[in-house]
Amino acid sequence: MAKDKWPVYGEISGPVVMIGFGSIGRGTLPLIERHFKFDTSRLTVIDPRGTDRKLLDERGIKFMQDAVTKTNYEKLLKPLLTEGGGQGFCINLSVDTSSLELMKFCRDLGVLYIDTVVEPWLGFYFDKDASNASRTNYALRETVREEIRRNPGGTTAVSCCGANPGMVSWFVKQALVNLAGDLGLDFETPAQDDRAGWAKLMKKAGVKGIHIAERDTQRTKNPKPMNVFWNTWSVEGFISEGLQPAELGWGTHEKWMPKNAKTHKKGSQAAIYLEQPGANTRVRSWCPTPGPQYGFLVTHNEAISIADFFTVRDKHGEVTFRPTCHYAYHPCNDAVLSLHEMFGAAGRAQPVHHVLNEDELVDGVDELGVLLYGHDKNAYWYGSQLSLQEARKLAPYQNATGLQVTSAVLAGMVWALENPQAGIVEADEMDFHRCLEVQSAYLGPVKGYYTDWTPLQDRPGLFKEDLDTKDPWQFRNILVR
Repeated sequence: MAKDKWPVYGEISGPVVMIGFGSIGRGTLPLIERHFKFDTSRLTVIDPRGTDRKLLDERGIKFMQDAVTKTNYEKLLKPLLTEGGGQGFCINLSVDTSSLELMKFCRDLGVLYIDTVVEPWLGFYFDKDASNASRTNYALRETVREEIRRNPGGTTAVSCCGANPGMVSWFVKQALVNLAGDLGLDFETPAQDDRAGWAKLMKKAGVKGIHIAERDTQRTKNPKPMNVFWNTWSVEGFISEGLQPAELGWGTHEKWMPKNAKTHKKGSQAAIYLEQPGANTRVRSWCPTPGPQYGFLVTHNEAISIADFFTVRDKHGEVTFRPTCHYAYHPCNDAVLSLHEMFGAAGRAQPVHHVLNEDELVDGVDELGVLLYGHDKNAYWYGSQLSLQEARKLAPYQNATGLQVTSAVLAGMVWALENPQAGIVEADEMDFHRCLEVQSAYLGPVKGYYTDWTPLQDRPGLFKEDLDTKDPWQFRNILVR
C-alpha cells in the first residue's frame, strides 16, 4: 500500500510519550507516524539504552536516555505529558515499570494510556522472598481490577493490548461467532462489553476451553551460539514471564487438578497456578501448519481475563460455567534452545540477550491464534498466519512476531482515541470488530480451521499413562507429565 493510502485514524492533540524503545517500540513508531496526526516536536521516547537512537535522530524525535522508576516517574513524566495543551498519550512498551502506577498517574492528568502487559516495578519477578502466589499474573491483574472498582470510568487506559494478551481476546470473540454460526445456533452477537451475553453464548456453543495456540517457525541465517538467549521478541520479557509460575484459567468441566496446583482465595478465582515455572511446563496443543505440537504453558494475562470474561454465574453469584484457558506457546527453535540452556544452568539466564531482527531471519511464520475446543465440532483454531516476508513488506523494523504485537498496539490506540472516557479496560471489553478492522492489514492471512485432533491422539502407547479417556479435553490429558 502506498504511503499516502494508509488510513489516518485520528489526531493526538497533546504530547506523545513512548516509554521503552526495544523491538516493540521500534516497530510501533512507524505505525504511529503512518496512522495518526500529531506534532512530531511533542513526541518523546524514553529508554535506558540508546541502542537505536539513530532512528529517532533521523526523524527529529526527542530522546531521553533514562529509566522510568518508582522514584522518578512523576517528576520525569508530568512535564512531558502536560506541556503545550491538548490530550496527551502515554504508550508504555517497557519492562520494569509499574503499569498500574503509570496508568493511575496518566488518568489523573487526563492523559490516554496503553500498555501490553501488567508490568511491575524492577525486582518483582525475581524476588526470592515473595510467595509464588504474589508473583502470578493473577495477582498483578487483581491490582488493576481493584483500581477499576475503586475508580470506574474516566480517562481511557487500555491494559494488556499487544498480540497476546490483546489481539487474541478479539480472536476469541470472532472465533466464537464463527463457531456458533457453523453450529447452527440461534443467537445475536452480544454488545462489546456484554460479559454475561458473551459468556452465555460460549456456554451455549459447548466450548470447554481455549488454547492460545502459537507456533513461531522463523529461522535464522546462522546457528545460535552457546551462552546467548535468542528470541523473536523481548528476551527480558520472555524470561520474566517464563520464570513466573505456570497459570491458567480454570474451567468448570475439569475433574482433576495437578498435585502442585494452587487456587486463589481472593478476587475472581478464575485461575489456578502451578508451583513450577511456566517456561518449563509443557502442554499438548494444535496449530494448523504443524498439527499436534508441544507448547510451553507460560503465564499470560489473557489466560485469566478470558476465563473471567466468559464466566456464567447464577442469581446467587455461583459459577455455573467457565472455560479453561491458557497459553500453549512454541517459540522459534532458537528460543526453545535458549530455554533449554537456561534451565539446564539452574535457571540462570545467559549473559547476552538478543532479539532477532528481520535481517537476521531468512523465513518462517508466526502462527498465532485461539483453539476453541470441546464443542460438537471438536476444535476450531482461528488466527493470524503472518510470514516474515509479508511483515517485511508491510512495515519496517520488525519481524512477524513483532508486527502482530505492534499492530495490536495501534488498534488499541485507535480505540482509545475513539473512546476517550472508557476508564480502565482490558482487550476483552473492547469492540473486537473495530480493533480487528484496524489491525487486519498487518496480520497476513487470518483464517479458521476445524480439526478432529484431541490430546488423546498421537501418543506412542509404549508406556502406561494416567489419562481420562472419557473426556479428551481434560487438562489431565493436555499437561505433559
